[in-house]
Amino acid sequence: MRRRDTDSNTAAPAMLSFSQTSQAQAVFPSPKHISVESDVEFQNQGQTIRGTLTMPDAEDRIPIVIILHGFHGQRHEMPVVGTDEALFQRTARVLAEQGYASLRIDFRGSGESDGEWIDTTCSGQISDALAAVDYVSGLERLDPNRIGILGISHGGLVGASTAGRDQRIASVVLWAPLANPPATFANLFGADTVTAGLTGAIDDLFTTSLPWGSVITLKGSFFRDLYTVDPVAEIAAYEGPLLVVVGKNDTIVWPQPQSGEIYLNYHRGNGALVQIDADHKLDAPVGHDKVDEAICATVDWFGKTL
Repeated sequence: MRRRDTDSNTAAPAMLSFSQTSQAQAVFPSPKHISVESDVEFQNQGQTIRGTLTMPDAEDRIPIVIILHGFHGQRHEMPVVGTDEALFQRTARVLAEQGYASLRIDFRGSGESDGEWIDTTCSGQISDALAAVDYVSGLERLDPNRIGILGISHGGLVGASTAGRDQRIASVVLWAPLANPPATFANLFGADTVTAGLTGAIDDLFTTSLPWGSVITLKGSFFRDLYTVDPVAEIAAYEGPLLVVVGKNDTIVWPQPQSGEIYLNYHRGNGALVQIDADHKLDAPVGHDKVDEAICATVDWFGKTL
């Protein structure tokens, strides 16, 4: 894996701090369109993936953003306190109001998609995201040359890997993306659980608790797979525009902003980093202010690059 040489003639990536440059509370741009949602489904490896397609009332050749949820999440993501919307419902609505379609999916084993959670792996979720790219590329009214990716946390890992593997991706935004999966999951599960998962059989079951209270069970195959996927190496193969949004108070993917900056250090295209004074969940359990900062930065980025 080759680090971008920032001492050469290649300019270093722009480092922006949204919370420092904003003059007031983030305000969504005035709506230009009405958003309409519908449930959709498509196949991957003999199983059904279910998702929500959000469309603006616009003419044909609409750009689309594929939205990827976090670890042990689902396509709408967490509720945003102070609103009647979940995180990705709110994001999809604002994107549609500005003329961007979006497809948010449940990875197999999560939400309403087929499969069992215990079979989850990073590679399986990347396969699902690539299948989503295939699906939206064939939809009428959408522009197959203007496909964006938005992923949060583990979905950021998936989004970076998808962009590195599929040349149809035209722009990428990553929110609090995992940069070092083995280290992050050792932090979440404990090093003993990760070690046990690596030394056991691929079908052995391992149960652990997450910091926010969820108790989950995964197969040994999940832990083996952690060492086959490197999202930072994957992003080096992607040359399109990349925005990385991080919370300065993130204790799940840390340290910040260094964990966000490493993506830009290995990325060869136009890139920027936005730092928000928020935690890993963009303070969604507290209120919508920091969430709205991330959404505004994302809509602005896609407006310039997609």
